[in-house]
Amino acid sequence: MTVTTSERGHAPPLEEPADEDLSLLLSVRAFELKLLELFGQGMLNGTTHTCLGQEYIPVALRPLLRPDDHVFSNHRGHGHYLARFEDYEGLLAEIMGRRGAVCGGVGGSQHIRRDRFLSTGVQGESLPVACGVALHLRRAEPGALACVHIGDGTFGEGAVYEALNLAALWRLPLLVVVENNGIAQTTPVSANMAGTVAGRAAAFGIDHVRTDSVDLGVIRRLLAPRIERVREGRPLVVEFATHRLGPHSKGDDTRPAEVVERARAADWYGRYAARCPERFARLDARARAHIDEVARDVAGREPS
Repeated sequence: MTVTTSERGHAPPLEEPADEDLSLLLSVRAFELKLLELFGQGMLNGTTHTCLGQEYIPVALRPLLRPDDHVFSNHRGHGHYLARFEDYEGLLAEIMGRRGAVCGGVGGSQHIRRDRFLSTGVQGESLPVACGVALHLRRAEPGALACVHIGDGTFGEGAVYEALNLAALWRLPLLVVVENNGIAQTTPVSANMAGTVAGRAAAFGIDHVRTDSVDLGVIRRLLAPRIERVREGRPLVVEFATHRLGPHSKGDDTRPAEVVERARAADWYGRYAARCPERFARLDARARAHIDEVARDVAGREPS
């Protein structure tokens, strides 16, 4: 079964978010912008893949997930980690290789492990692992689920289909969150995917829901009852039609200017700013100041 919601074409006003939700959204945005700033200053090595434009997805899911759920993230996973733990210091220290790093500085931007959270930069790796964890949860911890984040480009990996097959056969408590930003690194989805995400879920008899809303309240009401069914052993594919504001990593954005402009026009940031301007400005300034302070502190620490 596929359920689709859409706000395109009329873009209804967003519901006013709670301070907690808006602060988290703005803090993740400020964190990602700070990373790009630090890279520009030569203070970070390697690469990083920001979730600019997609921050609302893990924030929307946050109250729908429980501490005993497992979350599997991907290469664009800072927002997933921060929505789970709000550990800005530990993540930045990990990326900068400083004291206090969540994984001792050996994981960097993409490979993070903490409690029931795991991220990886290997495309498609998390889904079969999440299936194994979901099988364990079904047997040993009924009611808990495994949530795994993937992108549209990950559907080029055969492991995805093997995992979906097992999830359906074994009725696993598996929640697959597809962050479909329309481009796999530099290749538009129209050039690399025949058919649809919904069609792929349907091939295995797995429920599918798609939304292009950025409204936290709308998303939560849509998903809450369906995620409860996942806990009962009914796997689900949730597809977010979203936008990547920045480049694939630090600077390799090959998209036409009009495509980038459409992404910026649909961004949650400007829409929430228009919805509650005074509160937004206050919380945004506070979030940026906090991340600035975190960056100064972490940058001054000794190597991990």
